[in-house]
Amino acid sequence: MSLKRASLVIVLILLIDQISKIYIKTHFELNEDITVFSWFKIAFVENDGMAWGTKLSDFVSFISDKTAKLILTLFRIIAVTGIGFWLVDVTKKKKSKTLVFAIAIIFAGALGNIIDSVFYGIFFSDSYMQVATFLPEDGGYAEVFHGKVVDMLHFPIWRGILPEWLPFFGGKYFSFFDPVFNVADMAISTGIGILIVFNKKAFKDISKTETPDVESHSNLI
Repeated sequence: MSLKRASLVIVLILLIDQISKIYIKTHFELNEDITVFSWFKIAFVENDGMAWGTKLSDFVSFISDKTAKLILTLFRIIAVTGIGFWLVDVTKKKKSKTLVFAIAIIFAGALGNIIDSVFYGIFFSDSYMQVATFLPEDGGYAEVFHGKVVDMLHFPIWRGILPEWLPFFGGKYFSFFDPVFNVADMAISTGIGILIVFNKKAFKDISKTETPDVESHSNLI
């Protein structure tokens, strides 16, 4: 896969991700949800930290939430820059399409969430008890680099009491799947999943598989 095609994949994912986030942000109040199916909801939440809302300040007590948020955003920028260089490198070296595609969608997902973290705080007003306004006259809800990531996809596939015979958890209430995520998260998870499941195919040496058949060439001479 060429860098041009990889770029088209990235742009497509970014468009879907940002359009869905902007729509939710400008049409839903925070924590508002709509049931689409019994197993799928559109639920607007904002993530100020890492996966499942975990914050750096939860582990390092002397760091404030604001500083932790800034460090996380800067780390994300450095990480996505590294992924970008990796993508350019594998396309130049003509690595497998599987590897290029996986890196491209990981890059797109990471960049999508970085846009939220860097710009949403200054682009939107707060969503608490109201629908947010885009480019509000009084300014946004946070400074640059301190925006919150918009999540909206929720799949409460199963909820109920676990059977009594299960060790440790028997008889307890259990819900699957609780996390709320977005298109960018899906892209990152899918890309990582591809690299894990199709590891050999992704990292195979294309140059060896495309070596010309010397015998067939000699027959043509």
